[in-house]
Amino acid sequence: MEQLKGRIIYKGKAEGEALVTEMPISFYGGVDPNTGVVIEKGHQLNGQSVKDKILVFPQGKGSTVGSYTLYRMKKNGTAPTGMINKECETIVAVGAIISEIPTVDKVDICKIKTGDKVAIENDTVRLRQ
Repeated sequence: MEQLKGRIIYKGKAEGEALVTEMPISFYGGVDPNTGVVIEKGHQLNGQSVKDKILVFPQGKGSTVGSYTLYRMKKNGTAPTGMINKECETIVAVGAIISEIPTVDKVDICKIKTGDKVAIENDTVRLRQ
């Protein structure tokens, strides 16, 4: 089992299957808050659901409304269980905090593949391939 250290954005524990992309994500307009499905045309995860996954992506992008979209997803039960970023910017950080989604950044996300079993515990990410 590999262990990666990161920086806590929102502390907590989360476990699940990794859904990984090398592309930034815009929650506002890029993810349907009612289903959790990525709807951004041309996105690597287009058509896939982030619901109940550990979402692994480099950083967020787009409008600050993305923070509120993440909060709506949490309320709708369509949000990711946890998030891992290379570099968490303000939109994703605020969204994670107000939605209480365990999130870490400063992690070498290249080591994580879609389908890996991942556990986030505060600043530690554990991988089980």
